[in-house]
Amino acid sequence: MSLTVGVVGLRRGGSFVPVFNHRSDSQTTWVCDLNRERARSFAEAHAVANWTGDYEELLASDVDAVVVATPAPLHAQMCISALEAGKHVLSEVPAVWTLDEARRLVAAVKQSGRKYMFAENMNYVAYLQSFDVMVKQGRIGEPYYAEAEYIHNCRSLMTGRDDGVTEGSESGRTWRASLPPIHYCTHSLGPLLQIMDDRIVSAVGMHTGPRIGAATDTIDMEVGIFKTARGNVIKVTCGFYVAREPSFHYFSIYGTEGVLESPRGGWEGFRANFHDIPHLQGMVPLPLSWAHTNLPPEAHAGGHGTSEYLMIDDFVRAVLDDKTPAIDVYFGLDMTLPGICAHMSAENGSAPVAVPDPREG
Repeated sequence: MSLTVGVVGLRRGGSFVPVFNHRSDSQTTWVCDLNRERARSFAEAHAVANWTGDYEELLASDVDAVVVATPAPLHAQMCISALEAGKHVLSEVPAVWTLDEARRLVAAVKQSGRKYMFAENMNYVAYLQSFDVMVKQGRIGEPYYAEAEYIHNCRSLMTGRDDGVTEGSESGRTWRASLPPIHYCTHSLGPLLQIMDDRIVSAVGMHTGPRIGAATDTIDMEVGIFKTARGNVIKVTCGFYVAREPSFHYFSIYGTEGVLESPRGGWEGFRANFHDIPHLQGMVPLPLSWAHTNLPPEAHAGGHGTSEYLMIDDFVRAVLDDKTPAIDVYFGLDMTLPGICAHMSAENGSAPVAVPDPREG
């Protein structure tokens, strides 16, 4: 069997198409974008048989699965609509925009009987998967504290784009301008929750308000401090209106007998302190990288190292082999809901907010 796929939202979603199409067991047969000219030209350039500017037309087609890569505020409802139409779903991040959407998304997954996978590509980044192996091997003892940062200057995306959510004029704010930065915490929390085998139960948030982003009333920086079910602590910082280049992800994981740490940008400076290296003085370098080195050339087609290749492989195999997706709706919400709750906290004097368990209720 070959999986037929429709992709909606071609600014981000376009990068998924060549990854599906390099496989012998999947094929992109539809693309959809509100900008019909973008949809038409993309379909022609990538030999996709069908294109449309109408999401309902895509859902009425015979595709087996839909990739939702539209602006973040639209993800939940578009995924729910696809599930109700009998399609399997691969959803871009974040999974939902509100707590109520989370409840409705879980209900739609249960009622549809279809596969829902959350497309958190950072869980497939080579160095983070290496961190996961090291922690599971006990190289740093029991992990109990972690920090992560996602810093990316997105000022150019805050105005003047037709995104289907806000008015895209030269002075109009896009959805990114109104994005609470900590809502986009999944790139940080996803790998950490995987590595620590944990989930968040309580969130405290703080933000800077609009300093640099005053013209668009955009929060510059936001921090979430999270307590986990195992009693661990995680701190995540997100900033998208910043005076900093280049963008970067940063991770540090503290264990009872050691630590793992990534550099802030670039691929030099991965370091560790391992309990099983005798007489260790200071941190030792780790020869790690963003991409896996043992995969075929087409594994780089997605544009984020080799992460999309591996993520899409998990999605296709989950559908064709009838398996639970590696990042199912519950794990996807475990990554997403803490950010929503942290922003609620930040807007309420940084009072702690309980993070609901999507498996309950």
